Amino acid sequence: MLTKRIIPCLDIKEGRVVKGTNFLGLRDAGDPVELSKLYDEQGADELVFLDITASFEKRDIIIEVVKKTAEKVFIPLTVGGGIKTVEDFKRILRAGADKISINTSAVKTPQLISDASAIYGSQCVVVAMDVKKTYLTTEETNIDENNNYNHIKNLTARNIYEDEKGKFWFQIYIYGGREATNIDAITWSKKVEELGAGEILLTSMDADGTKEGYDVPLTSIISKSIKIPVIASGGCGNIEHVKDVFKQGFADAALMASILHYGEYTVQDIKKEMLEENIPVRI
Repeated sequence: MLTKRIIPCLDIKEGRVVKGTNFLGLRDAGDPVELSKLYDEQGADELVFLDITASFEKRDIIIEVVKKTAEKVFIPLTVGGGIKTVEDFKRILRAGADKISINTSAVKTPQLISDASAIYGSQCVVVAMDVKKTYLTTEETNIDENNNYNHIKNLTARNIYEDEKGKFWFQIYIYGGREATNIDAITWSKKVEELGAGEILLTSMDADGTKEGYDVPLTSIISKSIKIPVIASGGCGNIEHVKDVFKQGFADAALMASILHYGEYTVQDIKKEMLEENIPVRI
């Protein structure tokens, strides 16, 4: 079995690390460079920087934060937020990133996945997916039918599931969770793999920031649908949640924020527990 990865996630707004619930209610969690150094020392396998407002507010990318962090840490750094072109890939990689995460731009311009993977290798291209349950009876009206995604209409075929609330499907959202796309998450995951993505960063918007656990069913479905690695994100509140997403969700890596940023656990704490459960991790 491949080693499972523990990845701290630093959501960055205006140069500071922030954390919220269900993509809202952001509060300050510290300096990105200092937190990155701490997690590197604790034994994190990688780091993810997400400039959570860059795409929506059309701001430039946080080049300086990336440069300063890359000078201080010695583990792989993935950077996302506001990256729209191959030239943006080039700038961020030159600043010191090892991988680039794209979300909104992947949906709007799927060719970017292919172009970037052809130039920099698929291992460099991470497609982030913000996913939300959409119930067939109550939330259909939230979909903007005027969204211009004609180039990916074949991705709207829905995989339908059911829980105690009714029938639902997993929908892709963009612009930091602000805009519904009418794109099915399972179908999209297969498409981005086909286009050349090397990894998927899967965030459950329903679970994000709640600390009630990852969306294990969603993670399992996506992990079983594709061959490339899946990073589970959203909802981690304790070590049991990490065990669950590895054992039952079949995730290749677990992304976490709140439980690390506010000192509830260290990376070492989590890895020690994983080893006791016979979940392979790098020490």
